[in-house]
Amino acid sequence: MISVSLDALDLAALLCSRVCHDVISPVGAIVNGLEVLEDEKDASMQEFALDLIRKSARQASARLQFARLAFGAAGSAGAAIDLGDAEQVAKGFIQDDKLSLAWDAPRVLMAKNKVKLLLNLVLVATNAIPRGGRIEVSVQAEGDAAHFVIRATGRNARIPTHAEDLISGHSHDGNVDAHGIQAFYTGLVARAAEMRIAFALDEETVTLTADSAA
Repeated sequence: MISVSLDALDLAALLCSRVCHDVISPVGAIVNGLEVLEDEKDASMQEFALDLIRKSARQASARLQFARLAFGAAGSAGAAIDLGDAEQVAKGFIQDDKLSLAWDAPRVLMAKNKVKLLLNLVLVATNAIPRGGRIEVSVQAEGDAAHFVIRATGRNARIPTHAEDLISGHSHDGNVDAHGIQAFYTGLVARAAEMRIAFALDEETVTLTADSAA
């Protein structure tokens, strides 16, 4: 394994590509719906187009709100974030008939980087169950220490390809692309938050844990 080294411009570009990838689909659906409204006179088709626009607009908004907390500044350096806000954006992001989210965390303020790490681990968990399933988030917090457990249960669950290496800051060739940038960024945030990440696979459940470093 080779350590990955990205300069600030490349990291920013790859993260922007990741965010754009998440919002292109709902924004494109909004455009399609507007085109149907312009061209169709049939009332049922117009109502279908309006439903598509409403659903896609909510989805685009939810994904942007999630990205703001998971990837953005979300306040000044050293700021704390309410875990209730993290729960809200996570549940908004997971608006998929194939996925469900259970959230068990105290409503407390937590250091920004720890909350960003938690949300990024939720993203990693969604990639562990590509056919859908259930994600369970559990958070324990005591002072500056935190303990996260994220379980992803679903058919053909697996630890996402290269996720463990990228989170540790390594890859086979020393490079990272737009597909792997989220896992790599998760590792950067974990180290900034002084937390260690571990993976485990037990039949159809992938468990991610993160603990404050001693």
